[in-house]
Amino acid sequence: MTDWLSRAGGRLADDADRLVLPVVGAATVLVLGVVFYYPVWTVFAEAFGDAAEPIRDVLVSEFYMGAAHGLFAHPARVPGDVLAWLASVRVHAAWTGLAPDVWVSYPSVRKGLFGFTAWQAALSTVASVALGLPGAYVLARFEFPGRRTLKSLTILPFVLPSIMVVAGFVATFGTNGTLNGVLTTLGLGKVELLYTLEIVVLAHAFYNAPLVTRMVTSAWENVDASAVETARSLGASPLRAFKDVVAPQLLPALAASAVLTFVFTFMTFPIVLGLGGLQLATVEVWLYARVQQFDVETAAALATLETVVSLGLTYVYLRYEARRTGGGAGNPLPRQRLFALDSNDLRSALVRAGVGLYGVVVAVVFLAPLASMVLASVGGLGDPTLEWWRFLLEKQADSRTQPSVAVWNSLRFGVGALALALPMGVVVAAFSARGGRGRKVADAVLMAPIAVSGIVVGFGMLQSLVFGVELFGYRVSVVGAAVVVAAHAVAGYPFVVRNVAPMLTAVDDRLVESARALGASRARALWDVELPLVWPGVLAGAAFAFALSVGEFDATVLLAGENAYTMPVALKRYLVDRAAGPSVGPAAAMGTILLAVTAASFVVIDRVGGRYRP
Repeated sequence: MTDWLSRAGGRLADDADRLVLPVVGAATVLVLGVVFYYPVWTVFAEAFGDAAEPIRDVLVSEFYMGAAHGLFAHPARVPGDVLAWLASVRVHAAWTGLAPDVWVSYPSVRKGLFGFTAWQAALSTVASVALGLPGAYVLARFEFPGRRTLKSLTILPFVLPSIMVVAGFVATFGTNGTLNGVLTTLGLGKVELLYTLEIVVLAHAFYNAPLVTRMVTSAWENVDASAVETARSLGASPLRAFKDVVAPQLLPALAASAVLTFVFTFMTFPIVLGLGGLQLATVEVWLYARVQQFDVETAAALATLETVVSLGLTYVYLRYEARRTGGGAGNPLPRQRLFALDSNDLRSALVRAGVGLYGVVVAVVFLAPLASMVLASVGGLGDPTLEWWRFLLEKQADSRTQPSVAVWNSLRFGVGALALALPMGVVVAAFSARGGRGRKVADAVLMAPIAVSGIVVGFGMLQSLVFGVELFGYRVSVVGAAVVVAAHAVAGYPFVVRNVAPMLTAVDDRLVESARALGASRARALWDVELPLVWPGVLAGAAFAFALSVGEFDATVLLAGENAYTMPVALKRYLVDRAAGPSVGPAAAMGTILLAVTAASFVVIDRVGGRYRP
């Protein structure tokens, strides 16, 4: 009897072991279905309700579509409308002498909400490429102290909270910011940059130029030096060799980084909300405003159209990634020692001068906002004070935004999101790396949350999970911390996958096959063999998930209730009177805490060698 029970228990244990991975995988799909796919589907259903009337109302609106609304309002008149539009442009240009960017002030040629969103995204993409491409050249072609650290810093846009960047730019370029302080000291007049398109584009470049640098640097380091040497031996000049051999290998990475930058800036929200306001509203900002006004149908239509654009562009990027080779060049181009360049050689002198000038630009664009924010948190150099740090530590009477509550919520939500996102990410990474035919499906499941903006996800959760769903005659709703943690986990788990999956793919298949041959289930092989070998990627993915949760703003600002607000939401509230100097202090202090959490996460990611691929 004892032997029979022992054998039965062993069989049950074996069956349970074999079922662990499928059950966890099914649970992951279920969680995604409940907290991501179903909420997003409710948004689409709202937009296509009543014979797609909400979407049609947006498409035929001149406010939303600008001159393109005629394509949907009266398609038979499109040729005549195009000719009239071109004629109006020529007349305005000839009569007024205005620059093309001023034409948008005329009703007949204004861009509309979607047109302006695409326009600022295009400008931001150009600025990001212009700022990021020289950085790729420096990192790929030169060796110097700190090069590895600088290359690692290009992952920061993926962990820096965007609302914190807003605080840094307000502290730098605001009315009483660092820039105007320097100008006043020099006897020059102040400049007003807040609520201008220029500051929005510059902030987007701050965020996305490192992405361009990272992707182009990787492509540059994979160029085969022997191909360049062959071209030179055939008589090609250095410029011709670069044009014919190197540039064609860089263009795909440059184009892919530009596409990603356009997607990110097309879906921009906190930066425009904080630095541009409604007068420079993009689709995301106007969507948020419509939700605040309970105009659900218009918000759903805007969310659906924006998601269609972002999914289409994300598909273009995925096509690039699918064709990209995983290994590096066997014979990469040699790097020159930057500080060993001959100062007497004209070309070397120009290169060093150019690198030095680029360093100044980098300091102004990237370092000044962060330094200014930290400085503003202690009152600046002229009148140092710890008042704003005391503000964070003390309970604020009659305030709906208590700093200590915001900090505590951010930390506990981060731990909760990590506990949910980490197993989900590891399971999806396992299916992606070893899934065979299901690999493309797993990748599609992975990329969907990245391609859908946080505002759309938050809006979907708000009108489905928060407002409640009818189940078996009962109304079930998810509110407070639970819905915020779910939103954060959805945003964070793809980054776990992107750290773990490449390392799982690199694990020798024979190790897994040997474990399976000895009787180990797929889950046991993953736990005992693969995960110990890829623990740096798991730890880096965990750091990503935690940092993203702590800094998440888009969905949180819609879902956070009276007691579920986080540090980014509190920072946004402190920036309400952002143009006045004293009000920057609390936001700067809260932003400095966010910066410290981000820096700690970056150290973990960098030190354990996580292999995140954008």
